[in-house]
Amino acid sequence: MSNYVELHCHSNYSFQEGASSIDELIVTAKKLNYPALALTDHDNLCGAMEYARLAKSLDVQPIIGAELTLKGGNHITLLAETQKGYKNLCRLVSFAHIGSERRHPELDPDLLSEHTQGLIGMSGCARGEIPALITAGKRHEALARVRQYQSWFGPENFFLELQRNFVYGDTTRIKRLLSLAKETGAPVVATNNVHYHVRERHRLQDALVAIKECRSLEETHRERRPNSEFHLKSGEQMTRLFEGCPEALYNTVKIADRCTFDLTRHLNYRFPDSPVPEGYTPQTYLEHLCHRAAHRRYGSVTEKVKARLEQEFRLIQKHNLAGFFLIYHEIIKIAHQVMVELGLADPEVPLEENPPGRGRGSSVAMLVGYLIGLSHIDPLQYDLSLERFLPDGEMASVPDIDLDFPRNIREELILRVHKKWGWDHAVLSGMIDTYQIKGAIRDLSKAFGLPAQEADQLAQQVDHGSAASLKGQMLELPGFREKVNTRSWQQLVELAAQMDGFPKYLAQHPGGMIISSAPLIDLVPVQKGAMEGRYICHWDKNSIDDAGFVKIDFLALGALSQMQEALQLIEERHGRTVDLSRIDFDDPA
Repeated sequence: MSNYVELHCHSNYSFQEGASSIDELIVTAKKLNYPALALTDHDNLCGAMEYARLAKSLDVQPIIGAELTLKGGNHITLLAETQKGYKNLCRLVSFAHIGSERRHPELDPDLLSEHTQGLIGMSGCARGEIPALITAGKRHEALARVRQYQSWFGPENFFLELQRNFVYGDTTRIKRLLSLAKETGAPVVATNNVHYHVRERHRLQDALVAIKECRSLEETHRERRPNSEFHLKSGEQMTRLFEGCPEALYNTVKIADRCTFDLTRHLNYRFPDSPVPEGYTPQTYLEHLCHRAAHRRYGSVTEKVKARLEQEFRLIQKHNLAGFFLIYHEIIKIAHQVMVELGLADPEVPLEENPPGRGRGSSVAMLVGYLIGLSHIDPLQYDLSLERFLPDGEMASVPDIDLDFPRNIREELILRVHKKWGWDHAVLSGMIDTYQIKGAIRDLSKAFGLPAQEADQLAQQVDHGSAASLKGQMLELPGFREKVNTRSWQQLVELAAQMDGFPKYLAQHPGGMIISSAPLIDLVPVQKGAMEGRYICHWDKNSIDDAGFVKIDFLALGALSQMQEALQLIEERHGRTVDLSRIDFDDPA
């Protein structure tokens, strides 16, 4: 095993900063015999679940962390030692985003002081607060900040970070940090501020920084890293770099041993409990609602209705899904209220007669769903089988129910769900926008200073899909065939293939919502969405599935908006309400 563990490492989820994917970093760490590796992306945990799962599959201990930006622009590195530490990390990342301009998260240090339990703090790179102060010759202020952080984290939990990347000023900074360590008793730790898995990837990292700055490589010398030393290094290489300070290497392994939090096992997500009137349980209240609706819908609870409901109630109780269906019912009631306010529904008409949305897929087989407004299809009329949606055997996960709404209803519904449960308990799923061939051409061409007209022309002519196919496609295009081997275009082709599929930014899922009993900001960071009043979490669909979160999809269909308008016009002109769920399917008209 290596005598060194990298504790400061950025993947491509450090958007336009990290130049290697999570799998590239983990595979390289495995080759270097690292027992563990910390992922510390800038101001986000977007890749944390993906990283934890993949690292464990390769028998590399995953350490979850982040490099946070403090008010004023300084950095600090945080690692989750325990489950409490991970909760605090999620909260701090959330607070940095919620309390700042959307694209520039910064954390108020006073909030940091209140959320240090279970976290290990490190002083950060050259842009860390303490390194920046001593570089500026402000030793007295740096000393005061070390003591401040020690009081917040505890003396054994705050480390002074030493980095030797052969950059001008490294040696002086390390000497001054060691002097601070001696005076304050603060332990030291070596890190390499990794931004790519192998040295050769530094050219892509340069290009990504230029893209982030919206300028060319020629114009971003100050912003880019000065050399190619910011890659994963072996224990032997790090030993040579810090031969005069072996405790800085030893402490990397010591910290790794302390970080026992396992993101794949210790989340404890729970779907929200549904409050019910006094004297009821979720199960008995759901049964009560369905019996009342059945009387309204069928005139009475017939033997056929009773038998089907008993079968469904038994399965709902077996799989403990009463609260799950009641939450859906609550959402449908909110949507119905929106319909009433928009003049699309009569408040006197029962919910099940004019549901605000339309169920789809196997969920429409549920009579319970039909009676609480989840579906407009009567499963008894069409003899629909329950087995696919609600099996008698074991269920691997909760049922998936997609709800289609007219667009105007969905937009308001999302805002009201945020408001009812709170932005820290109900959020939209994140979605990672990635680089494909057209985006890679447009962004890299600006970085290389290539003619904008030519780059735009190429982006329009290539097919959609993988950027790895760019060279082959250019060879097929008369205007670009001869450019493939010219220096700048050749570099663009090479780097486009490397950045294919790289995360570009965190976007929001159109309507996938997660609702939780415990605050979601204890489980995953949350930030403001691009649209006013919306909040999104840092994980996409795959990470959400891995975490076991229940995602409720609010889908918007333009056709439903048109149908809603048509029904409204019929009612206005002819004075009668058309119930789509009661249309005779044998009527050709």
